[in-house]
Amino acid sequence: MGNRRNRKIQNMLQFAGFGLPATLIWAAVVIIPFLYGIGITFTDWNGLSLDINFIGLKNYKTVFSDPTFLSAFLKTVIYVLFTVIVSNVVGFFLALVVTSGIRFQGLFRTGFFTPNIIGGIILGYIWNFIFSYAITSVGKTMGIESLSTSWLTDPTKALAALIIVSSWQLSGYLMVIYIAGLTNISGELLESAQIDGATGWQVIKNIKVPLVRNSITICTFLAISRSFMSFDMNLSLTAGGPYKSTELIAYKIYQTAFTSMEFGKGQAQAIVLFVIVAAISLLQVYFTNKGAED
Repeated sequence: MGNRRNRKIQNMLQFAGFGLPATLIWAAVVIIPFLYGIGITFTDWNGLSLDINFIGLKNYKTVFSDPTFLSAFLKTVIYVLFTVIVSNVVGFFLALVVTSGIRFQGLFRTGFFTPNIIGGIILGYIWNFIFSYAITSVGKTMGIESLSTSWLTDPTKALAALIIVSSWQLSGYLMVIYIAGLTNISGELLESAQIDGATGWQVIKNIKVPLVRNSITICTFLAISRSFMSFDMNLSLTAGGPYKSTELIAYKIYQTAFTSMEFGKGQAQAIVLFVIVAAISLLQVYFTNKGAED
């Protein structure tokens, strides 16, 4: 009994020495600010004043009745839908290319993944220059009217430009996940299909796609959650313009809290976004576990 008690005490001391500091740090930088943020949603705090009044659920009611927030949410849904589809299709295609045995495929993998490790702020400014000067110069030189003016100044094309750049950045990240799924497919199975006369498209459709179903599920939900939280690219590429045609939900939260100085309302909007992303994450876990069981 004494040895068992000493062992338990030793285990508790080991946890206190190794796990407790990390737990306290995590609580200090995540849990406490999160709970504090929830508390702010029930106040009219403007971020500066010491006079803070409790207003109950008024901020949440304002969020769901605010046409500008609902408009930003609708734009975000459109942005997420197209970004998820394009980035997954491009990411899967790139994974097929760099696992096909072509020369320098390792170099291609690095090149395709590189945009993902560059900050969204930097990429936004780079593509802002490309859309504003490089593409317009080509359009004017070749007489292509649709490329002669910057897409970023056109309310109907600015969101498409944001989707293109975001998909270009995200596809390299999804490519890595698809590569992991494709490399786990048995080579003997692929050789048997080729011997039976299956074409390349038939191999992709009937063998590779079904066998990377878990990778597709993971990539889809990762793309959805990352797209919903897109902020840095939105800030540097379009800044929500022109005429708020590209103001996504994360950028709208920033504008509400730090530009309009309505911290309570902005935090309520952030909580709504958190609930959406959390629900998506839970669905990802559910479908991933369900796929593994199948």
